[in-house]
Amino acid sequence: MAIFLLIAAITILGIFAIEWGEGETASADLRSRANNIASGLERRSDASSAYLRAGAALLASVDRVEPASFRRFVSELRLDSDFRGAEGIGWGMIVRRGGEGAFGELMLAENNIAVGVRPAIAAPQSFAVPVTIIEPDSTANRNALGFDMYSDPVRRAAMDQAARTLRPVASSKVMLVRGDNSETTNAGFLIYMPVFEASPGRPRLRGYIFSPFDAQDFLASALEVQGAESLAVKLYSGSSPSAPLLASINSAEDGRKRVVQRVNVGGQEWRLEVSSRDSRMLSGLSMLTLIFGALVAGLLMVVVRMLTRQAQDDERRLAQFEEQASIRNSLTRELNHRVKNSLASVLSIIALTRRRSKTLDEFADGLDGRIRALSATHDLLTQSDWGTTPVRAVVETELRPYANASDHEIVLNGPEISLAPNDALSLGLATHELATNAAKYGALSQAGGTVSVSWELVGEGKARIVWKESGGPPVPEQRGRGFGTDLIERVVANELKTPVELDFPPDGVRCVLQVLVREHGEFAIRAGK
Repeated sequence: MAIFLLIAAITILGIFAIEWGEGETASADLRSRANNIASGLERRSDASSAYLRAGAALLASVDRVEPASFRRFVSELRLDSDFRGAEGIGWGMIVRRGGEGAFGELMLAENNIAVGVRPAIAAPQSFAVPVTIIEPDSTANRNALGFDMYSDPVRRAAMDQAARTLRPVASSKVMLVRGDNSETTNAGFLIYMPVFEASPGRPRLRGYIFSPFDAQDFLASALEVQGAESLAVKLYSGSSPSAPLLASINSAEDGRKRVVQRVNVGGQEWRLEVSSRDSRMLSGLSMLTLIFGALVAGLLMVVVRMLTRQAQDDERRLAQFEEQASIRNSLTRELNHRVKNSLASVLSIIALTRRRSKTLDEFADGLDGRIRALSATHDLLTQSDWGTTPVRAVVETELRPYANASDHEIVLNGPEISLAPNDALSLGLATHELATNAAKYGALSQAGGTVSVSWELVGEGKARIVWKESGGPPVPEQRGRGFGTDLIERVVANELKTPVELDFPPDGVRCVLQVLVREHGEFAIRAGK
C-alpha cells in the first residue's frame, strides 16, 4: 500500500507539473491572442477614424455638403471590403433652434424625403445635430434621417469631446436607430469627427461626420482569424469594472483562464476580456500519465503483495520446520528415555528370572512371558501415540489369555482413569505377574475361581488399584518368596514411586497399587505445540 501511495503521489506530482506547464503555455497563448484581437479592433477603429478625418477635411473645403458628392466620397472608401463592422458613414449638420423648417425643406429638396428634426429641439438645448446624409442608402439608414443625435446624452458627450479635441471620438454604448424609427436591442457605438467652416478667425462648427457601428459585428470582424470557437470574448465600452457590456461572443461558456486587455477605440479606452473555452478536464498527456501511473502503481502493488505473501508463507514454513525439528528432538529424547527405561526393566527382569530359575527352560519361559507383557503394553502406548492409556485397557490386555475360560470369572470395575506411559508399563508388568501367579497357584488355576480388579480415584491426583482373588486354592502360610513378589515389590514399586501392598490371606492374593494420575498434555508431545 505504501508503494502504491508513493507511485500515486509521484503521478499526481507529474500531472500537476504537466498541467502547470500547459497552463502557462495556454496563458501565454491566450495573452497573445488577446493582443491580436485588441490590435484588430484598434486597426479597424483607426481605419474608421482615418476615413472620418478625410471626410471632415473634404466637407470643410466645400460651401455646401451635397448628397451626390458625399455619396461619391463614400463609394471610394469601399465600405463593404475595408470597413467591416460599420453601418456606414453619415453627415449630421448643425441645426439651430428656429431652423427646423429650413432643414425640412432641405431634406425634401435634396433627398426627396419629407422629414424634420426629431425629437424637437427643447431647452436648454440650443441646436440639434440630425442625421442629414447617411450611406449606404439602405432602407434602415434612410429611415434614420432627421434623428437628432445631440438629444441623446451618450452621443452628445462624444460629440462635445470631439469638438473640443478636434479628433475622432467614440461614444459609449448606445442602441442604434433602425428602420422603424425606434431604438432596437442591437447595441452599438458611433465615432464622431467635427467639421468646421474654413473661415478666418474662430472656426465655426458646421456639423459632424460620423460612422455607426454594430458592436457585435465590430467584435466578430476582429475574431475571424483568431479561432473564435475556442475563445469567449467580451468588449466593454469603458475601462472601469462597472463599464457597460458592449458585445460578447461565447460569453455563456467562459473558461478557466482570462486575460484583460485595454483597447483604444476612437480615443476612448475600453476593456477587452478574453477567456479560454478549454474544458477543465486533464490534458491528453496528463491523462496518459495518470493511466500509466495507475497501471504501474497497481502492478507494483500486486507484485509486492505477491512477494509479501510468499515471504509470509516462507516464514510459516520455516516456523513449521522449526516446530517439526523441535518435535523430532523431543521425540528422540523421549524415545531414548523410553528405551533406557525398557532396557533397565528388561535387565531387572532378566536378573531376577535368572536367580529364581533352576533350569534353562524355566528361565526361558519366565523371561518370554514377562517380555511379552511389556510388548503388549507397548502396543497400547503406540496406539495412543505414547499419550495416556486407560487403566481398563492395560488390565484387559494382560488378562485377555484367561478371559475366555468358562470355569473361572474375571471382574473389572472402575471409572475412566488414564495413566502416563511409564506407569502404564509398570501396571502391565504387575498385572502380568499377578495373573501368571493366579493361573499357576491361585484363583485362575481351578474352576470357580474369581479375579476382581477395581480402581478408583483417591485423594488428588492418585488412583488406587486393587487386585483380589477368591474361590481358588487356599494360600499356604508357609511359602517361599517367588520372582513375582520381588518383581512387584521392587521393580514395580520403584517405577511407580509408591509402596505396593502385597498380601497373601488364605482366601486369595490381594495386591494394592497406587498410581499418580497425570494430565494428558504432559505426555502428548504434540498437544502443547
